[in-house]
Amino acid sequence: MSDWQEFTGKTVQDALTSALIALGVPEDQVEYEEVQKEGSGFLGLFGAKEAIIRARIKDSETDRTFGDVENNVKSSAASAVNTGSSVAVFGDPEKDAKEFLTDVFDKMNLQVEIQTAYSEETVFIELVGEDMGVLIGKRGQTLDSLQYLTSLVVNKGREEYIRIKMDSENYRDRRQKTIENLAKNLAKKAKNTGRVVHVDAMNPYERRIIHSVLQEDKYVDTHSEGEEPNRHVVITLTEEYANMPRKPRGKYNNRRGGYNRGYKKDGYRKNGRYGKRSDSYQNDYKDNNSNHEKGESSEEATE
Repeated sequence: MSDWQEFTGKTVQDALTSALIALGVPEDQVEYEEVQKEGSGFLGLFGAKEAIIRARIKDSETDRTFGDVENNVKSSAASAVNTGSSVAVFGDPEKDAKEFLTDVFDKMNLQVEIQTAYSEETVFIELVGEDMGVLIGKRGQTLDSLQYLTSLVVNKGREEYIRIKMDSENYRDRRQKTIENLAKNLAKKAKNTGRVVHVDAMNPYERRIIHSVLQEDKYVDTHSEGEEPNRHVVITLTEEYANMPRKPRGKYNNRRGGYNRGYKKDGYRKNGRYGKRSDSYQNDYKDNNSNHEKGESSEEATE
């Protein structure tokens, strides 16, 4: 069982999304506890609190760790590649992939059903069985290794490249949605803070998801930095957004308990309860005073 790790976010869901990305597993393989719920603070301005959770990968029924399984996959696959007389060069790519994976899983003593389909020079492979989280691995690394090695075997000696797409328990789709949500949240963070945001290291496929999602946001740019396996996406603000005028804060009004953005320099609101007296009001005031003075003069004359 992995150790507890702490994650923060604007909301509990944002913190959980960060946990799923960092741990590299789908939500159904993570257990978490809420340490602190988000809070808006006083008047939404002071004392706002981020959500905090503790999360870890759920305990598997097997004692094998993701690292052990991945190493086992690589060694078993390498053995299958070296002794792979059963894999025919220039044979049926779908059949070649299935025979190779069957050999790998036999060496690992794993019971896995291999479902395949072939379309448009692509072999689609679905792995079905119990406790498939072990074969998926942390951040899908074991699944990626199997996909890569299967691609090497299928394309050995071929002139036309055959793509391999491997999945299990709909992991790829769930992972993509998690990364898409993360990309949007981090772009929002960059715009709110005005700072550059560095995303955790990801494989090329996952980095492309972030680039693709944020292409639609005209206020941020993305690029990748670093070398594999630590290459990561960096989110920056566009010049257009950086030069956009910001709304200034209004004058704080203790009497009304907040910021009044409509105040003029002389302290009166433009069109509010405390607006300046109009010319018509001042004229009415003068007329009333003059009538009052006339009334007093007539009363004195009478007396």
